[in-house]
Amino acid sequence: MAKFKYKLQNVLDIKYRMEDQAKAVFASAQARLDEEEEKRDHLINRRLEYEKKGRELREEILNLADMRDNDRAIENIKEQITEQEKHVESARKAVEQARIRLTDAMQERKIHEKLKENSFEEFKHEVNAAESKEVDELVSYTYGERIKANNQVKDNIQDG
Repeated sequence: MAKFKYKLQNVLDIKYRMEDQAKAVFASAQARLDEEEEKRDHLINRRLEYEKKGRELREEILNLADMRDNDRAIENIKEQITEQEKHVESARKAVEQARIRLTDAMQERKIHEKLKENSFEEFKHEVNAAESKEVDELVSYTYGERIKANNQVKDNIQDG
């Protein structure tokens, strides 16, 4: 039986590699987003601690220097959180772009897999047609030989 060889296999292989690369980029972008969100969450927790400390300072004997330091720390951490939110948003956009590229790569790969599948089905159909033709030829030949043999037997009987 003939062996199936897909003419565009190298293109399909490239599509697989492109998809793998897109998956790696997506995973990297997702990891960066997770890291940036973790940094932001850490900053938010620090702000909450400073705010708690500020409330405790106001309940104790008033120490204006400590209260002022605490207020500055809260303002500073708020600025850091705002800056970190920008990093988180940037990472989120990178993840979305990577997701789009990955989706496109997957669709291209699926298109080429479908083309290969269709090509294989056509190949199977051609092989089946060729086998059917061979069988028909063999049957016709066998039938023809049988007829010749029968005619020879009849001729021998009539001659004999």
